[in-house]
Amino acid sequence: MINLGILISGRGSNMEAILKSIKKGKVPIKPVVVLSNKPDAKGIKIAQKLGVKTEIIESAGIKGGNWDYDRKIVSVLEKYGVTPRNGLVCLAGFMRIMSPEFIRHFKGRIMNIHPAILPSFPGLHSQKQAVDYGVKYSGCTVHFVDEGVDTGPIILQAVVQVKDNDTEKSLSEKILAKEHEIYPKAVKLFAEGKIKVKGRKIVIS
Repeated sequence: MINLGILISGRGSNMEAILKSIKKGKVPIKPVVVLSNKPDAKGIKIAQKLGVKTEIIESAGIKGGNWDYDRKIVSVLEKYGVTPRNGLVCLAGFMRIMSPEFIRHFKGRIMNIHPAILPSFPGLHSQKQAVDYGVKYSGCTVHFVDEGVDTGPIILQAVVQVKDNDTEKSLSEKILAKEHEIYPKAVKLFAEGKIKVKGRKIVIS
């Protein structure tokens, strides 16, 4: 069975959605560790309540993309059996840019979720970008992480309608509900070996 490590910085609501799906027997993967870069992240206690071990590697004052810091994450993940051969790393509100070395180490085994229909509105504040731009539909994307910003191969997407009276907050809430549906599904597909990467495209069997 594949070992799952989840990286968080805050409450980790997507982490919680994934862990609850696993607990219900819907996702055949073994959650072995939740790692936070912030000691006060609320998701730490949630993970512990759900029976998953937690680790903290504080990153205050360390710039994103730092391999010396990311190497510590690698050593913790591998201590729990999350390896390039037998692991999956899920970013769930982990507010750091990963170093190219980390991404190459776990190539094809790092997932992230983004609150927009990529390639539209990459980066931060995607929901505000969508509202300001006046789009009629937005949503969320689960993708593999590559060395760009939100540019990796797309695994799953879900769409929500943007109403005229939607604000950044109301749109964020609608999108988050969809995130909680599709992230566990993407993890399930990976765990079942149903995802094949062909260039930029993902083929789901």
